[in-house]
Amino acid sequence: MDEKTEELRDIFVDVADGDTVTESQEETHGSLASEADVEARLRETVAEMREDLDFETSLSVDELTALVERFYEEDSDAEIAEVLGVDEQTVIDARLDLHLLREADTDAPLDRVRDADDSVEALADDLGVDAGTIQHYQRVVETREQRRRLNDRYRAEFENALQDRELSERLTSSVHEDGLEGATEGQETDIDI
Repeated sequence: MDEKTEELRDIFVDVADGDTVTESQEETHGSLASEADVEARLRETVAEMREDLDFETSLSVDELTALVERFYEEDSDAEIAEVLGVDEQTVIDARLDLHLLREADTDAPLDRVRDADDSVEALADDLGVDAGTIQHYQRVVETREQRRRLNDRYRAEFENALQDRELSERLTSSVHEDGLEGATEGQETDIDI
């Protein structure tokens, strides 16, 4: 060490009360959500829904959380039922409890079902479907109205959690793909030693 460096070192040691410096790391805002974080957020939202709303299904919070994930992976009700080991109607009921609607649910003449003063049987005859289909449509109407009253907050929370997972997966996969490409770009790699 030269004389100037020694002086600076001595000043540093006097001021810092030691000869090494370590900065404690804090968790920063904006870090990517881990898989466990996403799972926990989904489970917490499902548990809150189950506590706050009247659920028709008896599926557990874990089963309902799996249903949410499978729904957003675009599995059919039959596929979800197979994974959960339940019948398809249980999945449909649970999906509606969770405010998760498929396009097929909303393709129905829901305005006629909502505004009808007729009995289920009369409405079924009028629309040319069975009474069970009308009851399903009525449940879809109730679900849509409940979602509106609650500003669709539960479904939004599911989607936010799952988007965090998707973003994390996309970013980490691009890091793996890019690896050293940027670091070696333009480098002479054919060197004769």
